[in-house]
Amino acid sequence: MFKRILFAIPIVLTMPGTLSADSYKAPEDVLKGLIEKVDSKYLTQSEQNLMMMADNPAYWTAEDGEALFYLKRGPNNASLETCDFGKGPGVLEGAYVEMPRYFEDTGKVMDLETRLVHCMTTIQGFPKDDPAVKKRHGSGSDMMKLQTFIAGKSSGYPWNPPLNHPVEKTMRDAGKVLFYRRAGNMDFSCNTCHGATNKRIRASVLPNINVPEEWTKAISWPAFRVGHDNVRSSQHRVRGCYWQMRQGRVEAGSDASIALILYWTDAARGQPAILPDMKR
Repeated sequence: MFKRILFAIPIVLTMPGTLSADSYKAPEDVLKGLIEKVDSKYLTQSEQNLMMMADNPAYWTAEDGEALFYLKRGPNNASLETCDFGKGPGVLEGAYVEMPRYFEDTGKVMDLETRLVHCMTTIQGFPKDDPAVKKRHGSGSDMMKLQTFIAGKSSGYPWNPPLNHPVEKTMRDAGKVLFYRRAGNMDFSCNTCHGATNKRIRASVLPNINVPEEWTKAISWPAFRVGHDNVRSSQHRVRGCYWQMRQGRVEAGSDASIALILYWTDAARGQPAILPDMKR
């Protein structure tokens, strides 16, 4: 609890007197608000997780990420404070819920992970094969620490990915096609599991994309996966879903993965993000 408070205090202090619908809210408070709005077996399926939200181990990962974000390192001995995540260099509050988005300096739609890779290689000068950049998964990786810290600055903010640029709309539409596309030996699509209420994988209740209050929790990554004992990212979830569908592996950071993430983020538009979340 103590570390969670330390993580939250700087966020509040940066916005004195400005708490509104678009301000930071603790993940457990966001989840409680959603549970009060809808009767959902998905949102309430783990009483233990609800009790542990305030002491989510992901807060430790975020604290490590904060230290890394401001640390001057890499061949260029630079911090990430000049990295622009869409709201201006170094502005993190509310940035993650507006990603993926188009970036003029790269001419690409990027999610948080690919944007971090861009900044770590261009600003800090890390080679792409450096472990700091290359290792993407696990609470101990720099990438997961940084993602958890940056995303946590958007807890409670409504998902709002911009669709002003034609490429953003094209990527969102491509993601929709991927979401409903049935393929593989099992002829599954994402919609097979997430298109209706009360579907399950073994004992786990699955979220329905058509219930916004469920879907915002479904896409709230990074999250501490209790069963993995690690914090996981959106890209990791995409890879896991494709493996479970027995479809071909999606390359991390590929346009296909980002298109899918943009579609599912657009589907949760207006709902508050739970960051970091805790999942089964």
